[in-house]
Amino acid sequence: MASFKYSKQPLYYAGQQQITSKTFQTIDPSCDQPLAEVCTADEASINAAVASAQAAFPSWSATPPIERSRILLRAVALLRERNDELAKIETDDTGKPFSETSTVDIVTGADVLEYYANLVASGGLNGETTQLRPDAWVYTTKAPLGVCAGIGAWNYPIQIALWKSAPCLAAGNCMVYKPSEFTPLHGLQLAQIYAEAGVPPGVFNVIQGAGDVGAMLTSHPSIAKVSFTGQVSTGSKVASSAASGMKYVTMELGGKSPCIILPDANVDDAVNGAMMANFFSTGQVCTNGTRVFVPQSLLPAFEANLVSKMPFIRAGDLMDPSTNFGPLVSKTHHAKVLSYITHGLDNDKAKLLAGGPGHPVFTTQANQAGYWIRPTVFTNCTDAMRITREEIFGPVLCILPYDDSQPEYLDVLVKRANDTRMGLAAGVFTRNITLAHSVIARLDAGITWINTWGESPAEMPVGGWKLSGLGVENGRKGLENWVQNKSTLVEMGGSVATVFSKL
Repeated sequence: MASFKYSKQPLYYAGQQQITSKTFQTIDPSCDQPLAEVCTADEASINAAVASAQAAFPSWSATPPIERSRILLRAVALLRERNDELAKIETDDTGKPFSETSTVDIVTGADVLEYYANLVASGGLNGETTQLRPDAWVYTTKAPLGVCAGIGAWNYPIQIALWKSAPCLAAGNCMVYKPSEFTPLHGLQLAQIYAEAGVPPGVFNVIQGAGDVGAMLTSHPSIAKVSFTGQVSTGSKVASSAASGMKYVTMELGGKSPCIILPDANVDDAVNGAMMANFFSTGQVCTNGTRVFVPQSLLPAFEANLVSKMPFIRAGDLMDPSTNFGPLVSKTHHAKVLSYITHGLDNDKAKLLAGGPGHPVFTTQANQAGYWIRPTVFTNCTDAMRITREEIFGPVLCILPYDDSQPEYLDVLVKRANDTRMGLAAGVFTRNITLAHSVIARLDAGITWINTWGESPAEMPVGGWKLSGLGVENGRKGLENWVQNKSTLVEMGGSVATVFSKL
């Protein structure tokens, strides 16, 4: 009999915890030990969760935005009050160090909830008015969609749950949310916080399970919208399923993003940016800048600076404030990332600058059973290598040198940076801010940075181009993805009656 750290995790719908007979285990990735037994949703429980959301929708959608705002702001206060408690759960479930989860995951999720609560209270759901002529005008209104499905990812569980549920609920919709089966522990916690804040039963519901559960939810005929975060291959299936029912969709998918170091860049700043773009959250970030383009003129200095800073990446006890690097999220993902590192060495023949296969040499003995891996740097990479073309989603930085001695080097560089079917993120490091804006404008990506990497505040819309997604999350534009528009033309001069009276 397994010994679990947390109690059995039920589903949550109709304002109550719901137990099912079928369960699965969630695992602590730092030591490969079970954390909890989690109830798995079946077709009946999915139908019941959707039905509870349908029953709650008429009242919640009719609740004035200012009232919805007050309830959601109470949830913000509870999230911040329980930050460390929730961060500890996220650390156990994801393997991310507490130094990260306590300062990023819940904090940024609460920021988004606060942003949308305030936005709808201050007229964010107002429409527009257009005067056509003295006796005719057009006005638009925004209406909630109905019952929406949220499918979460395992790398930022509670943050992503809040990124989806905040605009959804603020706009007057109800949600049935399914966390990733690899990191499910936040789901019940968030549902209980919403309930304690005053969110009515049925407005926010949680079901658990793997891909088959997600497929039943997204194909449900009563779901009006699907918001999904995950890899491209899964997202295309979800979008296809949603399209067959003419559902609205928001897709935040993967990337193979370029991090461009221009010849005039400050080497120290550029290395810091490249490390942030590859090793934060053990490289398990969809916006990571995994293709680091470095000019030949800076390559020796860049590599030396990078190698000198690798010891600052510290694995170890995840609750130790000095630890800033954790394990990968699961045994399956560990095997995947390790296979890419091996392929980079054996098949791509990339030069290994740091790391490689195996556990970090500075991890603790107690964690040797976990899904740990060394932060890895390859250099002398080319555009044709598998490690530079496919999303690895782990701590693997690939340096791609470019020749900056020719006048047309920038055109060639931009073309190489855009040579991917994905277009999620991109960044440029340079002292020339005018040049930075010029290069950013030419990059095929929906999220871009200049002389920094990774920050995505609540006010900033984020979404990918090409295969990296549909729609955006966060910012004012993010709210538009949770409402439908109605246009009304008002004729006050009786022109229609006048026309027909002459026939």
